[in-house]
Amino acid sequence: MAALASATATVSSSALRLPPSSSSRLSFTSVKLPFSNNANSLKLNWSASISAPILHQNHSAVTAPPRSLTIVAAKGYKMKTHKASAKRFRVTGAGKIIRRRAGKQHLLYKKNKKRKLRLSKLVQVNRSDYNNVIGALPYLKVNRQAT
Repeated sequence: MAALASATATVSSSALRLPPSSSSRLSFTSVKLPFSNNANSLKLNWSASISAPILHQNHSAVTAPPRSLTIVAAKGYKMKTHKASAKRFRVTGAGKIIRRRAGKQHLLYKKNKKRKLRLSKLVQVNRSDYNNVIGALPYLKVNRQAT
């Protein structure tokens, strides 16, 4: 613990040299980070050079062929299924989305038998709600032309 408390970072040299020649050179050398007083210290060396003629090339001579605008889904990304919606909607053999009717969960004593039977049946999702359901369930096998 005492060795970590006395840890300091020292940079032995960092210099930016710009010789009068046609290339620029950026150099960072010998970064020491001693974590203890023993000889096992970390040394990092890095140097990079950037050539000036590469930076000033004329890129207007290279022309790319014209491309059509095509929107393609990025490979590797999966859309997630909304699990609550997956439990509420089903697809028929004809590709229609069906759902249960609302109003048959509670307060059933005041509803007559005919009304409760009607609420028990499955009905087709309205066409105006198809985009919402398909957005929540991207892998649903739906016939979009079904009416």
